[in-house]
Amino acid sequence: MSGSGHGAHTGPLSLPLIRSGADRNDHVDGILADCSNCLDAAVQATGAYAGVVYLRSPDRRSLVLAKVAGLAVSLLGPWSRVPVTGALPAPEAYRTGRIVFLADDGDTMRRFPQLALGMPYAYASASAPIRVRGNGNGGETFGVVTLMWPASPGRGLPAARRRRLRAAAKRLGNALSARSGPGTDIAYDGPPTVTLLPTDTFPLIRVGLFDWNVTTGDFDADEELCELFGIAPADFDRRAATLAARVVSGGGREFREAAHRAVETGRVLAWRLQVAGPDGTRRPLEVWGRIPEDETGGRARHLVGAVLDLGTGAAAAEAVERLRDGVFSLDGEGRVTYASRNLADLLGVRLEDVLGHTPWDALPWLADPAYEDRYRAAMLSQQPGSFLARTPRDRWLSFSLYPDPYGLTGKVVPVAPPPGASEAADDAEAARPTGAPETEAAPPRLGAIYHVLQMAGSLTEAVSVGEVCEVVADQILPAFGGRELAIYVVRDKRFFLALESGYPEGFLDSFEGVALDAALPGVEALTRGVPIFIESAEELTAAYPGIPLDEMSAWAFLPLIASDRAVGSCILGFDRRHTFTPEERSVLTALSGLIAQALERARLYDAEFALARGLQHALLPHRLPTLPNLEVVARYLPGTQGMEIGGDWYDVIDTGRAVALVIGDVEGHSVAAAGTMGQLRSAVRAFATGGQRPDEVVSCTNRLLADLDPGLFASCCYIELDPASGRAEAVRAGHPPPLLRGADGRTRVVELPGGPLLGVDRAAEYPVTRMALEPGSVLALYTDGLVEEVGVDLDRGIDRMRASLSHAADAGLSDVADRMLRDAGRLNERADDVAVLLTRRLRPIPDMGSAPNAGPAANAGPAPAMGALPNPGPAPGTGPVADLR
Repeated sequence: MSGSGHGAHTGPLSLPLIRSGADRNDHVDGILADCSNCLDAAVQATGAYAGVVYLRSPDRRSLVLAKVAGLAVSLLGPWSRVPVTGALPAPEAYRTGRIVFLADDGDTMRRFPQLALGMPYAYASASAPIRVRGNGNGGETFGVVTLMWPASPGRGLPAARRRRLRAAAKRLGNALSARSGPGTDIAYDGPPTVTLLPTDTFPLIRVGLFDWNVTTGDFDADEELCELFGIAPADFDRRAATLAARVVSGGGREFREAAHRAVETGRVLAWRLQVAGPDGTRRPLEVWGRIPEDETGGRARHLVGAVLDLGTGAAAAEAVERLRDGVFSLDGEGRVTYASRNLADLLGVRLEDVLGHTPWDALPWLADPAYEDRYRAAMLSQQPGSFLARTPRDRWLSFSLYPDPYGLTGKVVPVAPPPGASEAADDAEAARPTGAPETEAAPPRLGAIYHVLQMAGSLTEAVSVGEVCEVVADQILPAFGGRELAIYVVRDKRFFLALESGYPEGFLDSFEGVALDAALPGVEALTRGVPIFIESAEELTAAYPGIPLDEMSAWAFLPLIASDRAVGSCILGFDRRHTFTPEERSVLTALSGLIAQALERARLYDAEFALARGLQHALLPHRLPTLPNLEVVARYLPGTQGMEIGGDWYDVIDTGRAVALVIGDVEGHSVAAAGTMGQLRSAVRAFATGGQRPDEVVSCTNRLLADLDPGLFASCCYIELDPASGRAEAVRAGHPPPLLRGADGRTRVVELPGGPLLGVDRAAEYPVTRMALEPGSVLALYTDGLVEEVGVDLDRGIDRMRASLSHAADAGLSDVADRMLRDAGRLNERADDVAVLLTRRLRPIPDMGSAPNAGPAANAGPAPAMGALPNPGPAPGTGPVADLR
């Protein structure tokens, strides 16, 4: 079981293979240049401190981070690829075509809790779709641009910022649209690149260039060098002696000696001197140069190089070094670019050991994710922060962080231990095993933790095996850049495919049903209980000779084991050679455990669901009777939330003297509700066929439910109809009123005086209402799932169904039932079960001597309990992967 893809991947852009590499690279560079220009303009126009551009991936499953401005790419690592179906701001803007604005961290937590898991920081953001209209593109969306500002709790996105953000997204959309055409696709699949924002900081270093003939003394200098020596460029006489006269650190002799040493050695390295300006101030300079070779290969007699003014930078460094506090600077990626000597003393390290490294990499005692999180919080919110840390020498230090879009300056001062810190440290030391190292292995980085939390949060919402597999596909492919995914489950000691994504058609057929002793990496990963990471096709064929290959070049085979039970395997394929880092291996291993637990839970759910569904199906009528002068159609649709099993029921009973039309609803969604429904349906049928009048049938059923005391109540509508005369007697127990459409198409709500719900009052009485159905009229009974909506008055829902029934006057009864369900919006998502029972009284045919047989198409037919809708698709949990036992 190896991975595969749709075909050979052609690079960072989805382009035809006939295009040359140069054309493809030019196209990519053009797209990135458009993104950079528009992002830079958008950040400046809106006053944002950072922004990013996401572009769609070639397979349209993901949004890929293409451009970043004002932030380090490492801060956005977990979000470099996000699924277009994800519950995140950028995908929502992409899907809906609308701007998504978040005012602060509280807003993020309420609307996008999965994003808040990894970025619980106080900032405001707005995501706008990069969309183009017209020109034959049909409203095509290429990606999303997102900008960030300081948090603004309780405020919306200002109108001016909204307009400028829209304008920037529109300009970028138009620019990208101009690059699209036959053979080119605006899609990106490369690494993110950085757009440097302009800075208002003053230059710390000035540089002048020169060419000095040491033999003649001629000295060619640019304007900057003249100004560094305090000489107006127009007044400089091109003589080295003129410049030497300005040197005050040893006089002109030092200046000339440096030149002669350069001739002998071939170069000058960091020769420092001081010059006096016209006002008497002294400026430190540093000279760098070399002696070039002449045409014959020997050394020339002139020196070329540069003079650096270190005055401002040196003064700043000297000022910092005078402080007793420790001072450091981090670049946008968190690496130390400057550290004062006092900081080295406080930390107990050498400067060369920390420069160029992040603090949490250079100092093991700062490797806790909490410290990195403070840096991330400061950079992403652009707000100062601070934290306390304890050094291995038992010193407590206070770190203060001051960010801007280009990096972060930090200050470190020694402080007294916080209350209780010494006792906690002593307890921790006492608990450390004898001989254990003082510093344990560094904990996982925040990016790794985010992926685990993201997957865990998503899997908690998935209940069936199918839903779990879909969550895994949506999350794991974009997060790791994989191209293929296969999830196999074990059943009867064999492997069966539960989900695949990205494979060529038919590629996995030969692996279906393989035994647990097969020499395949997906099987061996499970039987050995350890992941198998293969980083090239050559490595795979060497380890498993003869294994079928596709276009993939690297694979991760993850065992799915829950509570020591072999659940299956998850296979992730990459279309390029892929080196799995230790962190990536640990994250994928952790995710495999989460997936296994979720699949095991889902397997049990599916088994229980199948049992409950079978019980409910058995309790509902499998066939409606064929009746003279009547056409009867029923629909039943289970709810799409929770166990999808409830207490709705319907029935059509030939009592011998008339036809009883019954519909009812037991409260709740559980096996208990379904069981109670079965008892009530049986009771109503027994009372109706035992000669009881309609009010007696309902009263006896009420007393029975009260005596059973299941802790559940039920509603019911019971109507006995004489098909020959059309006369009917109706009884209602807390149920929504029927609808009646006359032969002329006029439809009304039948107001029936009724009694309380069944099971509430054992002595309750239920009045009988007499009514008549003329030939051609339609009586509609239904449960509250058809008309009830949260926050909407029930009468409005009933009136909407009245209108639906009225407008379907000329349709067949089956079409009428389907139209009512469609108009109620109940075909796809239902919070409650829905049952509908429609009855049309037919005109008798006197010549036949008896009522016509409507035939199975009208009155009978297979169990309408499952809802005879056009191709409703398999019920959740009933597909080939539902049973994992």
